[in-house]
Amino acid sequence: MCGRYAASRGPEELTKTFGIRHLDPKETLAPDYNIAPTVPVQAVLERPLKGAAAQAFPPGMPVRQLRTLTWGLVPSWSNSPDGAARMINARAETVHEKPSFRQAFAARRCLLPGDGYYEWVTAPEERDLEERGVRKRPRKQPYFVTPADGSVMAMAGLYEFWRDATLPADHPRAWWVTCTVITTAAETTPLAGADGGEGPQSLAAIHPRMPLVMPPDRWDAWLDPSPT
Repeated sequence: MCGRYAASRGPEELTKTFGIRHLDPKETLAPDYNIAPTVPVQAVLERPLKGAAAQAFPPGMPVRQLRTLTWGLVPSWSNSPDGAARMINARAETVHEKPSFRQAFAARRCLLPGDGYYEWVTAPEERDLEERGVRKRPRKQPYFVTPADGSVMAMAGLYEFWRDATLPADHPRAWWVTCTVITTAAETTPLAGADGGEGPQSLAAIHPRMPLVMPPDRWDAWLDPSPT
């Protein structure tokens, strides 16, 4: 899963790394090393621009943008945004068929840049105590998973628009733009620097799920909104 992650790259670095062609300075975020569900996050996506910003591009042309979204997807058909905290992750195996995600998967794919993500592991001896009722709240070991080469971790995501019908159209909160991180089975290949010691030797040894991380040669295809 992906329950928290860190993102410290500034807009200049993200613009260069992802080939951003439009950036609204009002939407940039400060570095955050403990991003939690339901907070604003930065996302890379492609869609046509509107208003004055669209005049610099051919009509209807998808433009790569750095946008601020809210983490926790609210489907367009939802009656309220109350369930957003439960929609922070979408499983790669079923994202194309789940009602909450399939429309976004077909047309609204994005990348969520980060330095890495956090995962917590209950040690076997702690788990045994928990099962025997000796300790009610077992201690968990936190891990920070980050690319070994220091590059940006581009997590595959989806985004969606939701209209709050209780507010007038010109209200600043009339439209919500939310997102989710796609997860997949954790890799079983050895971690960089794995030495066969007592610590976890693979991501699967930390948690059975992990964010679906896109390598740079897949970014264009993933962001292109034309394939459905």
